Amino acid sequence: MAFSTERAVRPVLSKICAQCSTLAGRRNTTVIGSAAQATTRQLQQQRQKGSLHGTRSRPHSLQQWTTQKSNTTRLSSGLAQPSFTSSSFASPDASRKQPVLGPDDLFHSFTKSPIPEIRQRAAFIKRHASCPHHSHRPGLAATETDSLPPQHVDFECPDCGIPVYCSKEHWADDYEAHLQICDTLRQINEDDHDLRSGREFPEFEYAGQQIEEQLVNMTNWDTFLYTRNFNAINDDRSMRQATRLLTYPITIASILHELSPYSMTPGGRLTVEGLKSFSALRYTLHPPLSGGNGEIKGLRPEAPPVRLFILGARAESSLPRDVWVQLAHLFPQAKFHLIFIGPESMTNRDDEFPLPPRTPSNPFGAVVEDRVWPTMKISTIVDYYHTLHKTGHFYPYDPYFDCFMLFHPGLGHPASSHEWEETVPLLLETKAPIIVTGYTQEDMERDISWVNKSCAGEFDMLMEPGENTFRSLRWDLNDMDPQDISAGNWGVWSFRGKRYEATYKGEV
Repeated sequence: MAFSTERAVRPVLSKICAQCSTLAGRRNTTVIGSAAQATTRQLQQQRQKGSLHGTRSRPHSLQQWTTQKSNTTRLSSGLAQPSFTSSSFASPDASRKQPVLGPDDLFHSFTKSPIPEIRQRAAFIKRHASCPHHSHRPGLAATETDSLPPQHVDFECPDCGIPVYCSKEHWADDYEAHLQICDTLRQINEDDHDLRSGREFPEFEYAGQQIEEQLVNMTNWDTFLYTRNFNAINDDRSMRQATRLLTYPITIASILHELSPYSMTPGGRLTVEGLKSFSALRYTLHPPLSGGNGEIKGLRPEAPPVRLFILGARAESSLPRDVWVQLAHLFPQAKFHLIFIGPESMTNRDDEFPLPPRTPSNPFGAVVEDRVWPTMKISTIVDYYHTLHKTGHFYPYDPYFDCFMLFHPGLGHPASSHEWEETVPLLLETKAPIIVTGYTQEDMERDISWVNKSCAGEFDMLMEPGENTFRSLRWDLNDMDPQDISAGNWGVWSFRGKRYEATYKGEV
């Protein structure tokens, strides 16, 4: 709720219990004078009737959405990616049901889970995941007679509840290796059941606009959430659920913000070229005071919106818009145009936004959301970036106003690297910063190796690779391989097309 609204209703709600006050606040009720007294009487009457204090929980706008978001779809990079769909929003009646699982009843076998979606997920894993025991891999078997044909997983570890081996014997024989990830798999199990437990999710009630005089501390998740006035998150599980969504906008903000945790100090990971590129963007995102006002004499020219091109967009394009608005709150004086581009950018969202026809005024059939926030506009284009680049649709590019973001692109993965062979050289031509994240250290290093090999000598490193300060704290499971666990935006690095210095004859 906005601060101005909160100040207006605070005196009126002082006579109402805390629960009524919270409800009225969520409805963004602005009351003054006689209207305030009328609202007070109305809420007190509802409280006496029991309509505000029933045993059923109140709905949250993001509760059912987060339940669906843990469903995974396969990426070309071979890793699991959360799928966020428009059908994930619950109706009020559905969200008022009693919780299916209590906070102390979250661990269940995937196969015998009380949640139908998780039982279906267990069946999918058993159909597609292979047993990791060394006897199924010819090169690792002790002898040729020990070599067995590949087998799908069927046995669930009693400690983590996830199908991991084809038999109990192979699980017991490989138990020490499994122990390295068993606790993490159990955590994934409980977090998935928690999302479908039917409880309320106060961690998905996001902070509103930031007071300009109040600085944000981006040292880590705790200091960020505290200085941004988020609701207090008092347990690790709620923190994991909250950061899984917020990692997308906050990863971008943590690099572009003037209070970024990344710097040129030892261990700060920012390079000299990175300071140049990000300083240009920060000048636009944190403009100096111009003395302008609403009067004619106070009119001042305004900078165009900062364009964030999110390429290869998948799940991030369907995040609730309240999540992306957090980006606008961190840069209150700037305007944003988020452009999601990729063939999967509208997957499972046809009911929410049917694709418009391609017309001369909208040649690529972009889905445009221009009322997300007064300073934010979102466009989604179902196409490859190199197709749009060659038409000059977004030309010209300016390092003061443009930035590219690649969430888990799989640049170096054998299954998806061919999709980027034509795109990356075009990105380097723009001379705009390119920020890239990876699921794991291995995934990130594979991407860097591919860029070094395919674009050697044509790019400058802006930020050295390393763990992302604002990565998702929740681990995700690859349904095709339960041994493969990863975290959203675990690592981050950045590069840009090389700039060449021109030297004129006679100056040498």
